[in-house]
Amino acid sequence: MDDKKSKNDNKQLINIIQAQYSRLSKGQKLIAQYIINNYDKVAFMTASKLGEAVGVSESTVVRFANALGYAGYPKLQEGLQELIKNKLTTVQRVEMANEDYSDDSTILSKVLKSDIDNIKTTSEDLDEKAFEEASNRILKSRKIYILGMRSSFTVAQYLAFYLNVILDNVQLIRIDMGDPYQQIVRMNEDDILIVFSFPRYSKQSHQVAKYAKSKGAYIVSITDSSFAPVAPLSDNILLVKSNMASFVDSLVAPMSVANALIISVAMKETDDIKKYFHDLEQIWEQYVVYE
Repeated sequence: MDDKKSKNDNKQLINIIQAQYSRLSKGQKLIAQYIINNYDKVAFMTASKLGEAVGVSESTVVRFANALGYAGYPKLQEGLQELIKNKLTTVQRVEMANEDYSDDSTILSKVLKSDIDNIKTTSEDLDEKAFEEASNRILKSRKIYILGMRSSFTVAQYLAFYLNVILDNVQLIRIDMGDPYQQIVRMNEDDILIVFSFPRYSKQSHQVAKYAKSKGAYIVSITDSSFAPVAPLSDNILLVKSNMASFVDSLVAPMSVANALIISVAMKETDDIKKYFHDLEQIWEQYVVYE
């Protein structure tokens, strides 16, 4: 199954399993039944753990994935993750993590490896032309609005902080500053909205992006899936891998992409940055800002 077909079929995965059920072997039918009843757990189980839970071999699990048209079990697992990652409650996330993170001595290595994998996958899959277009649009826009809700606000704030060093037309949309619509009411077709959106996708982020779209703004979404609610509203999507570790969302790869955007814009505004920092250094020295 190619990637395009896989993505299109993710939402129909349970229906596919049910449609193929009569053609499956006895062991594969046990797997199918288990997935239909426990797909939220299976999405984060290895092939060996799934086989152990069902009472079949790991090779039977792999053959089951192949029977559904997937290149291997990891591809089937990705499909299941697409189905459920926005539906899992925080309690469910913690319950699932108990199995993988129960040994305290392995937590550090597991989390670091997961973050490394997220960055590696993002590096391999991110559309370079989409990234270049996003960078150029930032420079061409009359005003740059940046949005991120809940944990994504941290990355949005980071991007806004450094873009403010380079440019003087950056506005971070802040929920603690009142109604977000009031902050973007003057937005028009010459502006850009950069929105960070990761599971569990914030409904308000989608609503603000929808309003920005109605104002004609160019929308860049930095998100983990083409099925993210904000994706259909976007003119440009930067897909970033963001697997979760327990109830904590991994924002390492989104932060890295934000870093790359900052550097890309900065390299096109080198002279202005030099002058800016020259003036800042004089102020810092005058007021003894640093030890």
